[in-house]
Amino acid sequence: MKFLDMLQRAERQNASKLCVGLDPEPTKFPDHIKGDANKIYDFCAAIVDATADLAVAFKPQIAYFSAHRAEGQLERLMEHMRRVAPQVPIILDAKRGDIGSTAEQYAIEAFERYGADAVTLSPFMGFDSVQPYLKHHDKGAFLLCRTSNPGGDDLQNQRLASVEGQPLLYEHVARLAQGPWNLNGQLGLVVGATYPKEIERVRALAPSLPLLIPGVGAQGGDAQATVRAGMSGPHGDVPGTTIVNSSRAILYASSGADFAQAARRVALQTRDVLNAAARS
Repeated sequence: MKFLDMLQRAERQNASKLCVGLDPEPTKFPDHIKGDANKIYDFCAAIVDATADLAVAFKPQIAYFSAHRAEGQLERLMEHMRRVAPQVPIILDAKRGDIGSTAEQYAIEAFERYGADAVTLSPFMGFDSVQPYLKHHDKGAFLLCRTSNPGGDDLQNQRLASVEGQPLLYEHVARLAQGPWNLNGQLGLVVGATYPKEIERVRALAPSLPLLIPGVGAQGGDAQATVRAGMSGPHGDVPGTTIVNSSRAILYASSGADFAQAARRVALQTRDVLNAAARS
């Protein structure tokens, strides 16, 4: 099944726009395993088990695993997610961006080693750094477009004098992803939840693309404003899926042995808020 079909099926089956981010930081683990990097798999697997029927996607952040020499635990986690939640696509948050021959190796890492359904990419080096991922026709790729970090303004919010209409850089990325770069209908965009107006602008430029929107929860993004902006089209709705990520607010909802149950409660609340916003 192609990634976009899998994503749309998960949205219907789990009635969800919530992506559960998996950013395991052992120093924030529950008290009984706090600081133990060998428990990364156990912690994340428990979160997956608790939220598998609530999520439209899972998004493991690769740096949180590789920093602790836990790539093997990530492989086990990917297998676990495919086994217990086969209906939920997995977006590997890697933000890769390199020349074509190196990109081919990164694509093998993401899609063959880890078995991800999609990956996040930096488009800064141009289309030839993205194209190797698109050769995996059943997979997806989310391009960084308008990120929620303060430094995003340094490049993303600058005007391109040499491009017709002098768009901002993030607007140009959105147009490329909606148009000439999206050869097989595999692309999506990453837009931070802290900029609802700019989410709305990206959605206007890329109405059919899935938007991956991090920043709801611990980063302060407004869930209702985020969903409304991601769904705002000329007739109040658009075909592209809106995927709203929450990581820390769910992962670290409790420091006790009930951490997985607490994570489920927060995930359920967040999913319901997102769904209510979509209906309003």
